[in-house]
Amino acid sequence: MTERKGTAKLDFLRKIEQEIQEKWEKEKTFEQDAPATTEESTNENKYFVTFPYPYMNGRLHLGHTFSLSKCEFGVGYQSLKGKRCLFPFGLHCTGMPIKACADKLMREMELYGNPPQFPDEEEEEKEKTKTSDEIIIRDKAKGKKSKAVAKSGSSTFQWDIMRSLGLNDVEIAKFASAEHWLEYFPPLAVKDLKKMGVKVDWRRSFITTDVNPYYDSFVRWQFLTLKDRKKIKFGKRYTIYSPKDGQPCMDHDRQTGEGVGPQEYTLIKMKIVEPYTAKFKSKVFYSSGMKGKNIFLVAATLRPETMFGQTNCWVRPDMKYVAFETTNGDIFICTSRSARNMSFQGFTKENGVVPVVLEILGQDILGCALSAPLTSYKIIYALPMLTIKEDKGTGVVTSVPSDAPDDIAALRDIKKKEALREKYGIEDKMVLPFEPVPIIEIPGYGNLSAPLVCDELKIQSQNDKEKLAEAKEKVYLKGFYEGIMLVDGYKGQKVQDVKKPIQRLMVEKGEAMIYMEPEKQVMSRSADECVVALCDQWYLDYGDAEWKKQANEALKSLETFCDETRRNFEATLDWLQEHACSRTYGLGTRLPWDEQWLIESLSDSTIYMAFYTVAHLLQGGVLNGQGASPLGIKARQMTREVWDYIFFKTAPFPKTDIPREHLQRLRREFEYWYPVDVRVSGKDLVPNHLSYYLYNHVAMWPEDNGKWPKAARANGHLLLNSEKMSKSTGNFLTLSQAIDKFSADGMRLALADAGDTVEDANFVETMADAGILRLYTWVEWVKEMIANQNNLRTGPADTFNDRVFNSEMNAGILKTEQHYDRMMYKEALKSGFFEFQAAKDKYRELAIEGMHRDLVFQFIESQTLLLAPICPHLCEYTWSLLGKTSLMKASWPVAGPVDEILIRSSQYLMETAHDLRLRLKAYMVPPKNKKGDSKPPAKPSHCTIYVAKSYPPWQHSALSLLGKHYKSNNGVLPDNKVIASELGALPELKKYMKRVMPFVAMIKENLEKNGPRVLNLELEFDERAVLIENLVYLTNSLELEQIDILFASEADDKVKEDCCPGKPFCVFRSEPGVSVSLVNPQPCNGLFSTKVDIRQGDRRDCVIRRLAKVNRLIKDLSRVKLMRYEDPLLGPRRVPVLGQEEQGKLPISSKSVFNINLEEKKVTLADNGLTVDIGDTLVYLID
Repeated sequence: MTERKGTAKLDFLRKIEQEIQEKWEKEKTFEQDAPATTEESTNENKYFVTFPYPYMNGRLHLGHTFSLSKCEFGVGYQSLKGKRCLFPFGLHCTGMPIKACADKLMREMELYGNPPQFPDEEEEEKEKTKTSDEIIIRDKAKGKKSKAVAKSGSSTFQWDIMRSLGLNDVEIAKFASAEHWLEYFPPLAVKDLKKMGVKVDWRRSFITTDVNPYYDSFVRWQFLTLKDRKKIKFGKRYTIYSPKDGQPCMDHDRQTGEGVGPQEYTLIKMKIVEPYTAKFKSKVFYSSGMKGKNIFLVAATLRPETMFGQTNCWVRPDMKYVAFETTNGDIFICTSRSARNMSFQGFTKENGVVPVVLEILGQDILGCALSAPLTSYKIIYALPMLTIKEDKGTGVVTSVPSDAPDDIAALRDIKKKEALREKYGIEDKMVLPFEPVPIIEIPGYGNLSAPLVCDELKIQSQNDKEKLAEAKEKVYLKGFYEGIMLVDGYKGQKVQDVKKPIQRLMVEKGEAMIYMEPEKQVMSRSADECVVALCDQWYLDYGDAEWKKQANEALKSLETFCDETRRNFEATLDWLQEHACSRTYGLGTRLPWDEQWLIESLSDSTIYMAFYTVAHLLQGGVLNGQGASPLGIKARQMTREVWDYIFFKTAPFPKTDIPREHLQRLRREFEYWYPVDVRVSGKDLVPNHLSYYLYNHVAMWPEDNGKWPKAARANGHLLLNSEKMSKSTGNFLTLSQAIDKFSADGMRLALADAGDTVEDANFVETMADAGILRLYTWVEWVKEMIANQNNLRTGPADTFNDRVFNSEMNAGILKTEQHYDRMMYKEALKSGFFEFQAAKDKYRELAIEGMHRDLVFQFIESQTLLLAPICPHLCEYTWSLLGKTSLMKASWPVAGPVDEILIRSSQYLMETAHDLRLRLKAYMVPPKNKKGDSKPPAKPSHCTIYVAKSYPPWQHSALSLLGKHYKSNNGVLPDNKVIASELGALPELKKYMKRVMPFVAMIKENLEKNGPRVLNLELEFDERAVLIENLVYLTNSLELEQIDILFASEADDKVKEDCCPGKPFCVFRSEPGVSVSLVNPQPCNGLFSTKVDIRQGDRRDCVIRRLAKVNRLIKDLSRVKLMRYEDPLLGPRRVPVLGQEEQGKLPISSKSVFNINLEEKKVTLADNGLTVDIGDTLVYLID
């Protein structure tokens, strides 16, 4: 971006913001309590909005701000609509990240001193390669930097990350204590948000974890209630697990792999049978742990139903495999990565320990004979495949060439390449006899789908990666959903129906096992590659059928604002099963019945919105709850029975020493504010937090659906200048930086303009800069109008442009209101600011007679109110300029009637003016001349505009036919072929057929844009009257002398053919004239002498207008006095006398008419029957 030349406008906005924020704080504008006399049921006029509390391991950034701005704009709007609004804001500290960062700093100080002296990059790389358990953070599946790495820039050490936040070494050392994070970042978040001007009731803010005794008590109550209601269970469950941390790794504890869950595979056991190959035999001979044991190659497959078609298995010759002993003494061969996963799933005697008996290369396994389940071949062989990846599955791959394009391509390769077989010691008997086995019939692809598709795509080898990807896409989905089994026992059944039964059959027979691994690589925040483990843990049973059913009920009544969000919710509720809610490491609240466990961060954050309703009365604005309670209630007094009384309206009054009136007040606050009217969040929280939010509300209030969430609005991620935000690239802004750079209102304007949907939004810095200019210009214009209000027009506001402007303002208010109601703030900004300002600019341009004072101030008021939710500081300032009290107590503007036809007639006027300018420009282009010496025509002085009352006959016939079809086909027109044949049959259209279909195409296009009115045979307004009422504007706009408006019926046939309703036809012409000098004898006024053409029939006012076009210093034409010399010959030669400028001159009256003689270049003036020669000079004076 280019550097700013100056910051005066930015400084002006910042100064206003600071003053307004001080005023709001002093007046406690956003502190809201439930009405003291309110009954439980009378809370219809409230608006309670929340945003997922941000995590306190750094400053808030623009991504946070974008999501929370939706809450902020909503509160601003609903407040104007007369609702009592509550926007509380908590700060999240639960979970691993803070503790992990603090521990990392502690380790860095232990290893490298304080302040640490880190090794250079080369040493560090060597250290990493030496230490096997130090895993480089890389998300192979994405091929990009992880979110955490991107956030921290290129820093490897936590100390460097802290330095990048602007902290010095002395300050950083304090962060080795997790408690310091809780004291440092939350107040900064509050400070930054206040600087933004958010309408938050800060008394209700808090931080989480057991540091806050009130919140800790609240979460413990929630979990005791859930356990009593059998929502929380204990047992072994597959979960993403960090061996390094020794606990489950939930979404918020991950550096990469958010949203990734366990993927289930069927582990196929392929027994290696004797005789062994020489290479393999030599390996086994030297390994005492393998002698006499059953040895299996194990392959992980997602398609157990295809095992009937196995012809071989694949291993990668250069890949390292391990042989390890399982619980029953069998030996499994697979990659060490998959063996690590299996060791946490009960495959080995000791959990998490892989008893490796042999390390072996793939090339040593090649050629081994195998006995595989289900296949029709008694023995199959291990063959080489060079494209097997190490990061998924076991490194051993089953081969089903009938249905897998990769397999048939690789099998064909090794069959036709003898050299390849020789290289890896593969005998012909291991390959050549094996042909694909038909096992599945797929419509359109037959019973050997993979060979067919590979032939169609001309796939030559296993290296044709792009074509193979295309082949798989074609075969796999269709095979799963439409495939029919051909094998005995399952013949005629659908593939999707037999998948599980076939898996179960193999598992029961001991031929396969269930194996899990993460869907994609997951890295914990402690830089550990996670596995899937069978863990003893407390979990929320989101898979419970009754609970799931109730969550779906809540979803039905939930407003999601867009279909995609609803579909995401539905998909999540469909697949969501158990969720581990406990872990042993990090910060948080202890499980009340089993205190070795902490409640994880996605589980203590599901109903805390209820805590907002009472937090201000319990902890009174002290974030950690360690201050004095406004009601004098201590955290230890908040027993389970007390919480029940506050939140469950059927609960009895508890046995407590808390005064009854205090508990009743707490209950009244909850009953008034609940439920949450809107929860705003990023779309990435739909599959976890927002779904858990629904589940937990229906669990806590199962019989009271009036407490269930009413709406959830999900938005996309925020791009910065069309690119992903990233510290490492420098494309990153914190909230504080954005305010310093663009002011709060400038930033808020750009955030509103960034986007509304679940697609990624885009914060554009140039837009924010332009916003500063727009806002500054707006305020300056308001000041100018207030200063010059006595010069504005008064009286009836009933001119054409007055009425249009009034209607456009009313339409803008209604349109903006609809957008705010739907939380579509980009659209609200467009209609309520950009288009609203454009309507004012148009009015100022068209109102030749001047703008009307009442309309101008009605506009200022309405504009201030429409923009107030987005830019409250500037609007509050503007409101004060109008002499009004606080904008925060104002009401949304009431829209008057909207005359749509009048607005469309004004639109017609603007389009006609634009079209006339284009035609004038074309008229001025010189005609093409082969010699190249063509001159442009003289600038026209006059124009005749022809308007048509009706369409030419051929267009009339075409429109009538289209209108008939439109009515009979429920608003749909038939294909052009049908229309063309019907129109061709009409005799009156025979000679116009070349023009008819282009006309039809134009009508169809306009029909999509403007609706069925384009099929009307006449316009809905008087076209000629609109043009006549704006004749002065059109004449001035085109810089012409005169425009005549005539009906097309008065013109020749060409005009009649080319002119139709709404599309006037114009003819420009130049009227001849005689040049006359106009002089101004008044001294020291900056006016000058000029030449003006006088044309036949001109009157005084016409000449003055022409003079004003040449001399821009003449602003007020009514002050111009036009005079002629008494002696036209000698008068111009006499020296004017100071103070006697009118001596020897006579005024020209408005009734006088100029006549010209072109041959003699002579001008005469006719007045009262007398004709006088004016010579070649006239005089003009300014009163």
